[in-house]
Amino acid sequence: MEAQTEPSHPLENSVITLFSYSSLNMIKSFSDEFLSEMNFMAVNGEPFFFIIDYKLEKVILIPTEECKSNGIFFEIEGYTNFPGTHSKKAFQIVKHPVTYQEYLKAFCSIKEQIHIGNTYLANLTFSTPIEINASFEEIFLASTAKYKLIYKDQFLVFSPESFIKINNGKISTFPMKGTIDADIENAEQLLLSNEKETAEHSTIVDLLRNDLSRVSTNVQVEKFKYIEKINTSGKNLLQMSSVISGDLPGDYKSRLANILLELLPAGSICGAPKKATLDIIEKAEQHQRGFYTGVFGVYDGVNVNSGVMIRYIENQNGQLVYKSGGGITAMSDPIEEYQELIDKIYVPLN
Repeated sequence: MEAQTEPSHPLENSVITLFSYSSLNMIKSFSDEFLSEMNFMAVNGEPFFFIIDYKLEKVILIPTEECKSNGIFFEIEGYTNFPGTHSKKAFQIVKHPVTYQEYLKAFCSIKEQIHIGNTYLANLTFSTPIEINASFEEIFLASTAKYKLIYKDQFLVFSPESFIKINNGKISTFPMKGTIDADIENAEQLLLSNEKETAEHSTIVDLLRNDLSRVSTNVQVEKFKYIEKINTSGKNLLQMSSVISGDLPGDYKSRLANILLELLPAGSICGAPKKATLDIIEKAEQHQRGFYTGVFGVYDGVNVNSGVMIRYIENQNGQLVYKSGGGITAMSDPIEEYQELIDKIYVPLN
């Protein structure tokens, strides 16, 4: 009787798999390889960690236990591989944002597309050179964000926003749209009653409800427009969030990667309608997002928890750059949106 051989593991000879899609025409062949590897690990209950960039041009897939030895440190709602304890270090951030005139030019290009009817919500982002009196490791330890990540010495994330969670076959997403200075009198009521912020938040909730409907059934908005407070190294902020959930099919583990890619890019960081808005953003923005506004997460062998890579610092040849932005609608005021861009350059602290 012939001896039966075990099926080879896609990651058998590789610790980190980095897929680089050099053009849109190449995405299919590379993504097929990625889908196969992630789905294989999910079905077999093998824990893994993943990072997917904004344009789906770079995907990092690695067994969770190998993250630390490869310079990948994370904390996801208390689950961490970082060998340090929380720090109380105070930070000083010096910001060098684009001029208002530069911002206004991009803002007006978005507004023109809104008036034409090609989009009704577009997330406009910029890169801001900064100086900060701390290392990536010190910021990681001091920040209180739900989703934290250091990728080698290349970038740091301390994000408040979930992408998706999967628990026992139930998928949930938690869009965040709408921000206000928490120290303003009656700030919470002002945010909840703000017509522009409510319209922006409702648009994203509708978009993500539609996205979840493509991969799950019984989709519902479980909680609409609740407020979270974020304490920062500068001013304190209130942010508006919602919870949307659905039921995945019984075989979802065998197509877990397909589900992720079906939902990307995350609706909260592009806009609606998604496809047209992605093209509009590409023309308006003056930088490459790279991993900024992509997603990262962990599969523990059963469930998934992942975050959107906002609140993001990148090391560009020794110069630290903080990437930030906000949603533009027909009701947006350029001065307020420019200030929001700057206000989002912070480190969340206790």
